[in-house]
Amino acid sequence: MTRIDLHTHSVVSDGTETPEELVATAAAAGITTLALTDHDTTGGWARAAAALSAGMQLVRGAEFSCVSPDGRGGTVSVHLLGYLFDPEHPAIVDEQARLREERSQRLVKMVAKLAEDGYPVDPGTVFADLPEGTTPGRPHLGQALIRAGIVASVDEAFAKLLHNDSKYYVEKADTPVETAVRMVREAGGVPVFAHALARKRGRVIETSVLADLAEEGLGGVEVDHPDHSPEDRATLRGLAGELGLVTTGSSDYHGTNKTTPIGAETTAPDALEALLAQASGVEPLTG
Repeated sequence: MTRIDLHTHSVVSDGTETPEELVATAAAAGITTLALTDHDTTGGWARAAAALSAGMQLVRGAEFSCVSPDGRGGTVSVHLLGYLFDPEHPAIVDEQARLREERSQRLVKMVAKLAEDGYPVDPGTVFADLPEGTTPGRPHLGQALIRAGIVASVDEAFAKLLHNDSKYYVEKADTPVETAVRMVREAGGVPVFAHALARKRGRVIETSVLADLAEEGLGGVEVDHPDHSPEDRATLRGLAGELGLVTTGSSDYHGTNKTTPIGAETTAPDALEALLAQASGVEPLTG
């Protein structure tokens, strides 16, 4: 049976499993094609590839932190999944390095705000025990708050203290989404808009933005995602059909940092084939 999960994270960004453990978790769950899409880094690619079990396919990718027009005259933070791009493309290398530094500095500023209000956190507690090369993110701050006894879970940390409207939230200078779409394309990859209507996370785009991005080279949209309602899935699926975009499904698995299991949502085999047909950066790997 084919099971395809095209959006997962390891400890190289904000997941809780090493790339090797992530591959093992996917194999145990019957995943036949796995995409590793850590935030703003390709640092886990080689380790995941080396851990592949026989017959299992790895789609190498990343999730880019972006800012997008919201379709209402403002802007909103969004994420773009890039698949099978050349990781040595100069624009990719430079922008991923810049984004990782943005993430680090944003976290330091958020820690300082929390400490000013008496929360027992400091940069040392947040960055302690992170594997070398890890891209830091808010879930790492959530883990520090768990260790300090402030919250019981990363979900609770986000709900109470780390969400986008929190007094402790700090903006970071993300990549304009149009730039990211073009950058991924120029590196031979396929750009797919991640969880476009995940309303529980905060403000989302108007769907007209996807039409604009399709003209810039957007290749697909993540439709079946744990944070999408049935109604929004139907809307995105219909729009993708009109625009000729590939529709994907994925768990957005983060290990124990989220409660969603790997493979909770999956991609149809023909959709994967449509993505692969657009890619010229790197090939998928098979164990």
